[in-house]
Amino acid sequence: MMKRAINEMKGKVVIITGASSGIGLSCAEVFASKGASVVLAARSIEKLQIVEKGLAKNGYSAFAVKTDVTNEDDCKNLIAQTLNRYGKIDYLINNAGVSMRALLADLNVKVIRQVMEVNFFGAVYCTKYALPHIIESKGSIVGVTSLAGFFGLPARSGYSASKFALQGFLETVRVENLDKNLHVMIVAPGFTASNIRRNALTADGSPQGISPRDENKMMSSGEVALKIADGVKHRKRTIIISGEDYFSIVARRLMPNLFDKILYYYMAKEPNSYQSSDENSLLKSILHI
Repeated sequence: MMKRAINEMKGKVVIITGASSGIGLSCAEVFASKGASVVLAARSIEKLQIVEKGLAKNGYSAFAVKTDVTNEDDCKNLIAQTLNRYGKIDYLINNAGVSMRALLADLNVKVIRQVMEVNFFGAVYCTKYALPHIIESKGSIVGVTSLAGFFGLPARSGYSASKFALQGFLETVRVENLDKNLHVMIVAPGFTASNIRRNALTADGSPQGISPRDENKMMSSGEVALKIADGVKHRKRTIIISGEDYFSIVARRLMPNLFDKILYYYMAKEPNSYQSSDENSLLKSILHI
């Protein structure tokens, strides 16, 4: 649990989707520590209530609302419940997300649809119904995207597609509301220690169950949450968390063909990152680049 910070967000109300774990949970702790009232949204009300009680014990204002972001009515209810409880919305953190690991050749298309429903349409629903209230408060809409929203990652076709779509959606919302002082921020955390890889969907839609990476060597969700809170405070446009991630985005723009080959080779070495009838198909194909 975060220690109490200066109440720089006192009186603010923030909705955080995917708030039961990972970056969402850390955002709840950080924003609450800064004085904001936090609305916690996720599918598991039991997990949310544990978070809610933990925040309340530290004197923070928190409110759990069971929300499946793939359900439009749930998202409407989330906004309505927030307004009923607090009377306004200042910040919306679209954080709920799911990943996937499979080569397109082996992938059941339903997996891409499922990923899009969570990562893209979940943010669309919440943003749509929160928008007039955030415009009224001259607040912020945040989308937690990924480096996969800047370039396609092997074995993550659905995930990259959803993040590209989310970024395009948020950039459009920003431009449409330039005259309303609406702040829209895109955050690309890069690889962050969380459950997203363990819960990633495989070719048939079942969860991967294990992480293909050393989670201890990644940035923490707390670091990402602090960056998000700082970005909201200073109304930043885009946050690329690390210098390495920023370099990757620049390199992709300047040397696209070379970067694709390097990325392909790098991702092919990741164990258990895809499901294929030929387990070495991704690695073998490198030899033909």
